[in-house]
Amino acid sequence: MSVVTRFAPSPTGFLHIGGARTALFNWLFARHHGGKVLLRIEDTDRQRSTAPAIEAIVDGLDWLGLDFDGDPIFQFARAARHAEVARQMLASGHAYLCYCTPEELAEMRERAKTEGRPMRYDGRWRDRDPKDAPADIAPVTRLKAPQSGETVVQDRVQGEVRVGNEQLDDMVLLRGDGTPTYMLSVVVDDHDMEITDVIRGDDHLTNTFRQVQIYRSMGWSVPNFAHIPLIHGPDGAKLSKRHGALGVEAYRDMGYLPEALRNYLLRLGWAHGDEEIISTEQAIEWFDLDGVGRSPSRFDFAKLDNLNGHYIRAADDARLVAQVLPRLEKRLGHAVDDTGTARLLAGMTGLKERAKTLEQLADNALFYVRRRPLPIDAKAAALLTPDARQALGRAVAALTSVEPWDVTAIETAVRGFAAAENLKLGQIAQPLRAALAGSVTSPGIFDVAAVLGRAETLGRIGDAASAESPA
Repeated sequence: MSVVTRFAPSPTGFLHIGGARTALFNWLFARHHGGKVLLRIEDTDRQRSTAPAIEAIVDGLDWLGLDFDGDPIFQFARAARHAEVARQMLASGHAYLCYCTPEELAEMRERAKTEGRPMRYDGRWRDRDPKDAPADIAPVTRLKAPQSGETVVQDRVQGEVRVGNEQLDDMVLLRGDGTPTYMLSVVVDDHDMEITDVIRGDDHLTNTFRQVQIYRSMGWSVPNFAHIPLIHGPDGAKLSKRHGALGVEAYRDMGYLPEALRNYLLRLGWAHGDEEIISTEQAIEWFDLDGVGRSPSRFDFAKLDNLNGHYIRAADDARLVAQVLPRLEKRLGHAVDDTGTARLLAGMTGLKERAKTLEQLADNALFYVRRRPLPIDAKAAALLTPDARQALGRAVAALTSVEPWDVTAIETAVRGFAAAENLKLGQIAQPLRAALAGSVTSPGIFDVAAVLGRAETLGRIGDAASAESPA
């Protein structure tokens, strides 16, 4: 049978980082085995499921580059099918009607609390004649679960996992109003979608034991299960917002590239030898569940930053310009003109060497697209002493006649000027950097001058030479 996996988020919020990793693992497993991966939106919680959340999940998956086979399947739209299966289980004797009153259920909960044990339905309507049912109670439909023995799951990650059936009660399949519960809906959908492999977080492991009982009651094939350990923060605690439990769109806004986030999520709990930089093509070739560890992985922003820096350096310059322009325009408060865009493209090779995120790249690139006079930060202004400004003024004449205006000719002219002035190169290069970039850090200053062009370079030097000394 061909592999079919699914990613089944609940649209009650954004696509968080743990969900993104689950989606990635399902996608890679299906692609590795030449199978299909389906998207199911589990929107049965009508009060909390929202259209903006669905849109955010789909947009996040698209941004990550995860494509799914076929259109999304919406769970709520299949409620009639879920209820039909429950009625089949009633007819076959694998389910029964329970007429417990709210007071009886409250009493069970209170007793369990007093005895210090989890609440479990006591089965009082399991074999009771429905003729005894109170007339004013709309019954729920419960699974007639096995009461002895064990339910065993051969998990592809966790290994063999067992639970005594006495620990599992007769769960509700249909509520009193006839609507199906999540546990029933998931099983019916997975069966009807012909899911062969359920890959999800290990917080669902307890659900699996109950869901297996539904499969067996219906005589359906049970899929393979793989429960992935959750992601923790760097301190080993449950992942929270302070650790990085954010929506995928937040990582996009912070300036991470989708291929970097895919690579990072892949390495959170899965390994292929000592490989760290893994392309999508390699991931598809190598990924399988035997590489998933059993221990929780720890989210580390420093590692993500380093990985993102690698992918920024490898990215196409034109693509980076397109990514950075909106960030620059937000900082500037106005559009970047064609000249500024051309400078960005020309200078991108030097800019991207220093950046770990697109936000850093935008900060570093800002000086290329600012209008004159260029703002100069405090550290750079401190370099523009009276002597330095006078030297810059004299350097304008040395640079005016440079031909051709390229890195080699500019560097030759500046070195010649420094020698003629009896200056060390740094004594003119550092003030020159302050004048052209407005800061003490930038790509190579001769490269910067070449990118800015003759007129802009001479103009910025002239502005700095004539500026007042810093206080």
